[in-house]
Amino acid sequence: MILINLLPHRELKRKARQQQIAVLAGVVSLFGIMIVWAVHSVIIDKIEYQNGRNQYMNDQIAVLDKQIEEIREIKAQTKELLARKEVVETLQSSRSEVVYLLDQLVRLLPDGVYLQSVKQEGRNINLVGFAQSNAWVSTLMRNLESSPWLESPVLVEIKAVSIDSIRQNEFNLNIKLMQPSDDTEDVSVNVAGGS
Repeated sequence: MILINLLPHRELKRKARQQQIAVLAGVVSLFGIMIVWAVHSVIIDKIEYQNGRNQYMNDQIAVLDKQIEEIREIKAQTKELLARKEVVETLQSSRSEVVYLLDQLVRLLPDGVYLQSVKQEGRNINLVGFAQSNAWVSTLMRNLESSPWLESPVLVEIKAVSIDSIRQNEFNLNIKLMQPSDDTEDVSVNVAGGS
């Protein structure tokens, strides 16, 4: 007996192939979706890691900026303290100079000369006063020149004035206060102490 297949075998094979292709396409699609999801997850993780690093860097930069500001404030305070220290040291070193200056002026002032004002700006001293004659002003200048504490007397102005109907010579004189050596200071102290 001969068996004859009357069923449409070509259509059945075609359906089977289409099913295989559909299953294969589904598997490939699923595999592709899994690959895309895995790559996406890796990229998201790297972005989050980099964002975390960026945030850490920003936090550290903020901390460093705060420390830099504190350092600037400390430097400003240090400069201010050094300036104060320098002023105090200057005042400390020049504290005795006023005493020596006044002592020298009293010792060197001739009898016919009277001082009206003594002004000091740094090392420069301005004397304004009255003298009975020009000779007394000249004597004062010579005395100032011989002082170990004073130097360079310069007569700015001298003019005749009348005070209480007495003729006087008003003078304006500039001198410089110099820093004497230690030997001169010892001598001045001994002279001041001996008088």
